[in-house]
Amino acid sequence: MWRPRVKSTVKIRDTPSSPFSFSTFKDIQNLCIEDHPSSPIKKSSSIFHRVRLATTFLRSLSLSLSEPEHNATPAHNKTTAPPLQEQPRLITIPGADKRIVVYYTSLRVVRSTFEDCKTVQSILRGFRVLIDERDLSMDSSFLNELNQIFSGGGNCGRKLTLPRVFIGGRYMGGAEEIRQLNESGELKKFIEGLPVVDSGVCDVCGGYRFILCGQCSGSHKLYIEKAGFKSCTACNENGLIRCPSCAV
Repeated sequence: MWRPRVKSTVKIRDTPSSPFSFSTFKDIQNLCIEDHPSSPIKKSSSIFHRVRLATTFLRSLSLSLSEPEHNATPAHNKTTAPPLQEQPRLITIPGADKRIVVYYTSLRVVRSTFEDCKTVQSILRGFRVLIDERDLSMDSSFLNELNQIFSGGGNCGRKLTLPRVFIGGRYMGGAEEIRQLNESGELKKFIEGLPVVDSGVCDVCGGYRFILCGQCSGSHKLYIEKAGFKSCTACNENGLIRCPSCAV
């Protein structure tokens, strides 16, 4: 049988000085009293506040120093350097007063360059005028010729990009300049004085502007008795010569 439940007569002392009724929480109470929750927050907030103020000051100082230099640079360029569009048009090539000369490439190694060349060719062919298309991938002598034009006979110090367009012997620019001139209607004014030709594919070269050399049959090699094989001087490194029907 279970013993009957008896009420205990032992009284527990009241400890009004402590909010905790068990002595095991005494250490926790002391820790809470020592580490006041507001003190670290105030210290950290003051530190971060100073960092933010310093960062804001440094940024404003750097912006104030850079603005005068930025404003002074365009004024210096206006007084010393002429417009960019006027500089390249001073370049001319002799013997091209009645035609358009285009230096381009038919290789698709660089897609953007190939697309720019095709776009410029399509724009210029729409005017049905005499166009001398010089493919640098078919004849490396065009590259040397282009370097001499832009360097004035010396070594060209800058990298040339294609295409390069000359109208009436005067340099007009690359793909972007031709697009802008065509959209504004200025390109038609430059081409008005050039002779008109029939648009069509050449029957001799098929529009490639080159044919095989008749002396070496495109091998770029000639056999000479007592001397052996020598390079053909009538063609380029690819064994090609300019089409006599398209050459102007």
